[in-house]
Amino acid sequence: MKSKTKLIHLIAGPLLFATVTLAFGKTGVIDLKAAEGLGTCMWMIYWWVTRPVDITVTALLPVVINAVFGIVSMDTVISQYSSGSIILIFGSCLLTAPWSEIGLDKRISLKALSLIGPSMRSQITVWLLAAIVLSNMMPNVVVVAIFTPIAVSMLMAAGYEDISKCEAATPILCAIAWGSQVGGAGTPLGGAMNITAIAFIEEYTGHEFMYIDWLIRMLPYTLIATAVVLLAMLLKPMKVSSLTGTKEYFERCYAELGPMKKDEKISLVLFVAAMLGSFLRPLYADILPGLVPAYLFLILGFANFIIVSAEKKKMLLTWEKAQTEVMWGMLLLFAGGLALGQILTGSGANDTIADLLSGANLQGGLGTIIMFALFASLVSEMTNSTVSAAVTLPIVIGVTDKLGLNAIPYIFTTAMAMNFESLLPVSVRAISVSYGLDPSKLLKNGLIVAALRVITAIAVGYVTMLIWPGFGTL
Repeated sequence: MKSKTKLIHLIAGPLLFATVTLAFGKTGVIDLKAAEGLGTCMWMIYWWVTRPVDITVTALLPVVINAVFGIVSMDTVISQYSSGSIILIFGSCLLTAPWSEIGLDKRISLKALSLIGPSMRSQITVWLLAAIVLSNMMPNVVVVAIFTPIAVSMLMAAGYEDISKCEAATPILCAIAWGSQVGGAGTPLGGAMNITAIAFIEEYTGHEFMYIDWLIRMLPYTLIATAVVLLAMLLKPMKVSSLTGTKEYFERCYAELGPMKKDEKISLVLFVAAMLGSFLRPLYADILPGLVPAYLFLILGFANFIIVSAEKKKMLLTWEKAQTEVMWGMLLLFAGGLALGQILTGSGANDTIADLLSGANLQGGLGTIIMFALFASLVSEMTNSTVSAAVTLPIVIGVTDKLGLNAIPYIFTTAMAMNFESLLPVSVRAISVSYGLDPSKLLKNGLIVAALRVITAIAVGYVTMLIWPGFGTL
């Protein structure tokens, strides 16, 4: 971005805040605090979209703005940066931090990819399904970061040196990015956007949310969206029909890893224990009420600091290694979204928005779902799913409350819609583009997939809400 353009966007953010505050708050159209809350939201969205600063820096704005204007209690804002949800993501990072050094990430990836045949349809199918499965166990950004360099190495081994001009690279790298997002919607472990949604659900219901509830309610969407995205990619004409030698490449790479080492087994056991403990939480919630998934992940992640490596005779994880492996930016981005939600709610901005939307003849049902889904998808495409969750879900809760509706089914349906980003080279897609994927090809190939996937979210959410009474109860 040119310096002049960046400066314009930098100035436009606070100007937007001032305009909203003065136009609506000072004139008495709405309450001043609500106007300031709405202005904060507009400023953050504008900077998240135009990016004059990193999106993580924008996530600090709730603290900066609230310190100056005192929109809500500062304690409610600051607490979001050290909430249980932040602990969960931090613990998850600690659990997987040793993987890159001990080779467990490559072993899991290469084992799945050794099933790939030479045809492009086989390539797309396996890359997509592997990304979907793995993103059910860890954040989608991690999945893309693991799979993309492996895919690029495979393409180079097949004779393609320039990835930006490689016709085979586009569907493969897109399959990785899109698959991670379809799978990421399936469980709370798929990314910070789902943890954000859970935080709002817990605040709305006033009690602990069980991860198994998310898994069960999102399963129909995950299965149908998988089929829709896969068919859309397989039916598209392909300029490259096969990649010779790729199956042998993965088998050779996997063989080079040798037998599974003790360190890998320990790390895998810790991770599986954390996953099972999270989803089986209802079985022991009464016995250990304090051992929620956030602290379970932290405890098992902490274990990496005290378990001695069998190969290197040092701890599986050191703090120096943790500092480089923990996704600090994701933590701040997630926290900033929660903090924005607190400002929108505490200032009354959400009630104001809900009043406006409630006057638009919304009565619940399909029309309301379409509005929520399209808005969530638009914000996700312009920024990322975590931002979309932070901006959209408080509005969903506010509007449904005003309409006298149960917010839960609308939250889940909105989560289906927000959990996909396919067009612009931002968020997880930035990883693919950084490895050579042409942004114009990403946009061109993503248009149809994005449209089909939004329709799928709307249809599955609406039908599920009609035929499954338990969809809206926790």
